[in-house]
Amino acid sequence: MHRQIVGVSSAFLAVVLTSALGCSSASRDAAVSDSAAPASNASASTPAEIQLSGDFQGPLGVQLWSFREAFKTDVPGTLARVRALGFKEVELAGTYGMTAQQFRQVLDSVGLSATSMHVGYEQFRDSLESALAGARVLGPKYIGTAWIPHPDGPFTAQMARKAAADFNRWGKAARAQGLQFFYHAHGYEFKPGADGVLPMDVLMKETDSAAVKFEMDVFWASLPGNDPAALLRKYPGRWKLMHIKDMKKGVVTGVHTGSANPDSSEVPTGTGQTDYRAVLRAAKEVGVERFYLEDETARPFDTVPLSVRWLEAVRF
Repeated sequence: MHRQIVGVSSAFLAVVLTSALGCSSASRDAAVSDSAAPASNASASTPAEIQLSGDFQGPLGVQLWSFREAFKTDVPGTLARVRALGFKEVELAGTYGMTAQQFRQVLDSVGLSATSMHVGYEQFRDSLESALAGARVLGPKYIGTAWIPHPDGPFTAQMARKAAADFNRWGKAARAQGLQFFYHAHGYEFKPGADGVLPMDVLMKETDSAAVKFEMDVFWASLPGNDPAALLRKYPGRWKLMHIKDMKKGVVTGVHTGSANPDSSEVPTGTGQTDYRAVLRAAKEVGVERFYLEDETARPFDTVPLSVRWLEAVRF
């Protein structure tokens, strides 16, 4: 889900900063509209505030991949709309044609902080120092990847061992620069091989517990048929990040492809088949540090606020 970081002109940056600061609206509800609608429908000048008054205390951010369609037409305006929903922190999935410094300036201008970011496996492999340098500019503590290439068939234990070795190397390099590497599991890691070995177990057991942490995407953890709360407790201390994303009731599990149609399989948090109260209890127990809503459906500016409202009040 990452995008290449490429440069834009300083004149363009001046325009986008002006755009980001000049939008018009007043609350999270006012920011609700089609994901590709003009950014002028929302504002960062009087943003809503997320009020976590229940048992869930966050911190709650949002994965910017949720708004990928809106970013295609207006980067600063989309970031302003995200802030208007009440979010103060985000997880990055690229910088949408800007350099790291330029994107950081727009984030700062609208009042958002990047606390985590995703980078492609290939970028870590081929340009590790560049990836880490970008993270230092953008500001997150966490930098990780969300997909291990396996184009020719199922993900195997042998592939997991190779990836674990890569993760250890990248994780140690990240720690040397004050960063924390992580891997976002995507579901294909939970299909056992003919010998019964689970690739996810290999990733956990053969990575340095200090250098390599993990991000649980609750949807992708559940789709193979796992109990996400039990999975959190199976590997205590390793899960430090979480994507909160609910699965529609009736969606069949036991799927290990790492892919699904979001518009037919995702619903706002608290309305699907995932026992999120149990998940959030377990997350608190095992030390998950940061939580990000991710909504891959076609209308995230409609549905993300519904998830926020449920999380603001949930008791568990």
